[in-house]
Amino acid sequence: MANQQKYDAIVIGASTAAVSRLCPVLAQAGWKTALIEREHVGGTCVNVGCMPTKTMVASARVAYLARRAADYGVSTAPVTVDMARVRQRKQDVVSGFRGFDEGLIEKAEGVDLFRGEASFTGPKSVDVRLNDGGIQQLTADTIVIDTGARPRRPSIPGLESVSTLDSTSIMELDTLPEHLLILGGGYIGVEFSQMFRRFGSRVTMIQSGQQLLAREDPDVAEEVTNILREDGIDLLLKANTTKAERTTDGRIQLTVNTSGKEGRMLTGSHLLMATGRVPSTERLNLKAAGIKTDEKGAIQVSERLETSVPGVYAIGDVKGEPAFTHVAYHDQYVLRTNLLAGGNASTQGRVVALHRLHRSATGSGGADRDGGPSPRAQYSSRETSHGDGAQSDRCGRDQRLYEGYRGEGD
Repeated sequence: MANQQKYDAIVIGASTAAVSRLCPVLAQAGWKTALIEREHVGGTCVNVGCMPTKTMVASARVAYLARRAADYGVSTAPVTVDMARVRQRKQDVVSGFRGFDEGLIEKAEGVDLFRGEASFTGPKSVDVRLNDGGIQQLTADTIVIDTGARPRRPSIPGLESVSTLDSTSIMELDTLPEHLLILGGGYIGVEFSQMFRRFGSRVTMIQSGQQLLAREDPDVAEEVTNILREDGIDLLLKANTTKAERTTDGRIQLTVNTSGKEGRMLTGSHLLMATGRVPSTERLNLKAAGIKTDEKGAIQVSERLETSVPGVYAIGDVKGEPAFTHVAYHDQYVLRTNLLAGGNASTQGRVVALHRLHRSATGSGGADRDGGPSPRAQYSSRETSHGDGAQSDRCGRDQRLYEGYRGEGD
């Protein structure tokens, strides 16, 4: 029988918001808190999202500018890209920020970090299958689910027979794809298409909708399309992929129907699946707790972030909202305000709140989302800057994202 431990709060998922704000603040208020993480502290933003992608975008921009050096009257040797070094630079940046977040938890008195996978055994109890072996039983009157989202894999005949990449695994390549096929034209597909084209790959992007960035205004999407085509990216819109297969020489072949042609064959060396993300709830055994989800697995919550079970809350991407760190930061603020201050905060008015949070995050003095000194103020954003003086915010993301982003679509 596993040993059972009682806590005031259990937080499942060590995202940036949970690590830097929620758990330390709960602990400071005297709440004995358990934080459960099955892989890496820091969540999507630090490990497989904002930080690594913007670091690689910076490398791609340097390659792009170097190839255009002659336009500025500068002569250079032929430009080559060493993907192994690009990857190592990305890993170094991620390790630095991940280590910082781990340090925050180590210094937070009253927070215990359990490295393992959590599953509910009841409305107020979870089992943690520890990474180093064994099972730890935990109970708490307050449980917060913050497990984020994962890449979605579409159902396409033959897809299981070919090797595919997702938004995480593509950043681990140490050689440059000769011809990268990208399935999906949302923000993930757009970002990687330009990145790898600037590295030197031939890139073809297949989008089922009539425009890229399906939830953006048509004029914005059209301008993005024009920019990508100017970069030399082949774009297929209103294209439906009906089959995937491996050729005799080991390449990947897709059968694609477009408005003008059926059964068009596309052949490439690599295939990136960029068809959106889905909430990471499948392993939580939510039925054991009676927690309701929608048809996509997203946890249903109220404006106060309450699930269908009293005392159980959900924050961030796991609710099916935009994959955006500032959303998670606002969520944890709403949650701890209600838990600790007896407030009646809600997620309404998020646009105004996000604008205010972004200004505090990127303004003078490195202010934190709550107005205090940023816990990462000691880290310069030069590591994820674009190389021409344009600075990224602490999560390495362009300012325009918080202004207009409303979600991801294929």
